[in-house]
Amino acid sequence: MDEQARYEKARRRVEEIKGFYSHLLTYVLVNVALLVLNLITSPGSLWFYWPLFGWGVGVLAHAGSVFGPRRFWGPEWEERKIKELMKKGQDGE
Repeated sequence: MDEQARYEKARRRVEEIKGFYSHLLTYVLVNVALLVLNLITSPGSLWFYWPLFGWGVGVLAHAGSVFGPRRFWGPEWEERKIKELMKKGQDGE
């Protein structure tokens, strides 16, 4: 892989990570605001946890897509594992 391709791959990865952290920050700020709004307007009836939970599922899915199994079991992992096994002489022969 040439230097330009490696740079582009790294740049895309940084964008993925940055996008996740932006999503996470927005999630935290909005849900803190919803908690405060809920406690001010109707402290006897708590509802803030519904958007917290629903959006939380989305944040977890986003985290999984950025940091999750594809990092461990995706094409890059497969290629590394193939090279590792070939180097060790464990290619099945």
